[in-house]
Amino acid sequence: MKTTILSDGGWGSALSGVLAANGHQVVMWGPFPEYLDEMRTTRTNRKFLKGITFHDSVTFESNMAEAVADADLIVLATPTQYLRGVLEELQKNYHRSANALLVNVAKGIEENTWLRISQMVSEFLPQAPYAVLSGPSHAEEVARSVPTAVVAAAATEENAKIVQKAFMNNNFRVYTSCDVVSVELGGALKNVIAIAAGIIDGMHLGDNPKAALMTRGIAEVGRLGEALGGSAMTFSGLSGIGDLIVTCCSGHSRNRHVGEELGRGKTLEVILKEMDMVVAEGVRTSIGAYTLARRAGVETPIIDEIYNVVHNNSSATEALKRLMSRSGKMEF
Repeated sequence: MKTTILSDGGWGSALSGVLAANGHQVVMWGPFPEYLDEMRTTRTNRKFLKGITFHDSVTFESNMAEAVADADLIVLATPTQYLRGVLEELQKNYHRSANALLVNVAKGIEENTWLRISQMVSEFLPQAPYAVLSGPSHAEEVARSVPTAVVAAAATEENAKIVQKAFMNNNFRVYTSCDVVSVELGGALKNVIAIAAGIIDGMHLGDNPKAALMTRGIAEVGRLGEALGGSAMTFSGLSGIGDLIVTCCSGHSRNRHVGEELGRGKTLEVILKEMDMVVAEGVRTSIGAYTLARRAGVETPIIDEIYNVVHNNSSATEALKRLMSRSGKMEF
């Protein structure tokens, strides 16, 4: 198939290697023509995925009309907070594709609207077939062909299987699902819990609190996800607990890094400045998670405390005390 990746970021770059290795034609589009020229010349992505070399067959195109022309598969790899502008441009050019299946691989909730990505896509391209690919999959490891398992979810089993066939190989295993809501929410909400995990690491609190956080965190995420139309069972899978584990524990995790620096006493402003253009989706998603929980009437103590630490300058130590001093509960 002809596959077009809408992003010049690390995850899109890693997936270009998976698709190219599977024999697909791969075109990468990005918002900055000069940087695309650099990637075309050097065959590397020095800003967002150091240490990898693009597959020889991957090409680069700054004109979206040309990039999506005759595409069978369009991969939405743009960070959520920048996706609306990309969708506006894609809407103008989608007719040039071969009724391409849109495959979202970003994780997040749009700021202010608090829409999931499938909801954003339906605003611009309501007739376009859509799927989401998510799970425990750091770009740095996928780019090195480290064995990885993810899940592809779509409204129809047929479209989920198209994604499965396009991406799956001996190093990249793809399962299928029809629970788009939960797969999207799992990928977004785990980033908020990962900030909390980073705070625990930054404060050098040890393994016990981190294990408790991850266990109660996925229970909280599943509770909220179910209230928003998802299935609690999906959150026990790759896009839920699987993604939560890798994001809370890995040194590659940008969200855990933000939390670790907060735990060490740095301010959010300084942390984000030091990260330059690298996006930690959990910072903005924490607002969305907090807002959606209020709307749904769901109790989310961990999400609430992370929201207060990140956005209201609440003390991490005091947040921990409040969580530990809550009244006793039944686990299930």
